[in-house]
Amino acid sequence: MANTAETHTAESASLILRVLGLVPGILLLGVVGWGGKYIEQTITQYKTMHHTVLPNIEYVLWAILIGLVISNTVGVAKIFSSGVDTYDFWLKVGIVLLGARFLISDVLHLGGISLALVVIEITLSLIFMTLLGRAFNLKPKLTTLLAVGSSICGVSAIIAAQGAIDADEEDSSYAIAAILALGAISLFTFPLIGHYLHLSDRAYGLWAGLGVDNTAEATAAGALYSDAAGKMAVLAKSCRNAMIGFVVLGYAIYWASKGQAKEVGNKAAFLWSKFPKFVLGFLLISLLASLSFFTKPQVLALGNLSRWAFLLTFAGVGLRTNLRELGKQGVRPLLVGAIGEVAIAVLTLGLIFGASYFYKL
Repeated sequence: MANTAETHTAESASLILRVLGLVPGILLLGVVGWGGKYIEQTITQYKTMHHTVLPNIEYVLWAILIGLVISNTVGVAKIFSSGVDTYDFWLKVGIVLLGARFLISDVLHLGGISLALVVIEITLSLIFMTLLGRAFNLKPKLTTLLAVGSSICGVSAIIAAQGAIDADEEDSSYAIAAILALGAISLFTFPLIGHYLHLSDRAYGLWAGLGVDNTAEATAAGALYSDAAGKMAVLAKSCRNAMIGFVVLGYAIYWASKGQAKEVGNKAAFLWSKFPKFVLGFLLISLLASLSFFTKPQVLALGNLSRWAFLLTFAGVGLRTNLRELGKQGVRPLLVGAIGEVAIAVLTLGLIFGASYFYKL
């Protein structure tokens, strides 16, 4: 009994230490995110007081830029690393809470459109990236990782596929580096192109959700355009994320048939293990909001909480992007990724224009 009590005490102490270890990094996320918000508010006040016309730059971009400056100058010290890595957790919290701002009828309608576009996007993207990887003589499993990352949800898809197809860690790091580099670039290019083409909030949001790889970058790219576009980007990206299990399962079966990966036993269990659970949380909150489970003040409060969660996420996007490290990962994977990303951006933009003929976007 004494040994059991001592074990529980040791485990509790270890858990407390791990949680405390997250605090410095989370505080850094908060400071960087608040810094972005402060800069935006200060510029707005200056414009109002001096009747000056200045570019309207959202806090999202300021938070990312501050993080990028820190990451690529002084760097992120080890004491902050584990806490900064929680940006992905805050992203999922933000998406779940954002469900309160969607009625389930909107989710089903726009989600249906998004899902149809996602199936087309994923199919064409996988084919194109596979052919492109072969043309550049990349290793087959590296090509698979780049194809999965580009077509579904970036780093998360690459990590899920790596274990399923028994890919080398080096291949995974190359693919992740390429996706991260291009995701950072998309943050700046997508809003500029959207404004140049005068896309509506809905159309742009769908495009960002379909064309940008990582969920964090897709959310940020949408929010940089407008609040409404940010909501649409999250919805489209969530539809895309929901497909990860099916695509990874397909590749796992393919590589197992070639004797280069483990056989998949229980396919249903495999799909559930890969399915992004935060999508279900988003749908649950949306359903509760549709049933008037929340009062108006509570919906507003949940919306504000989602913005704070995204603030920590956007700070993390900048802090975890080290441009010097990305440059060390090799040219060919980055080149394949870059060509693929441009092609996918053009493809998804074409899908948006095509869908506009049938639906008001």
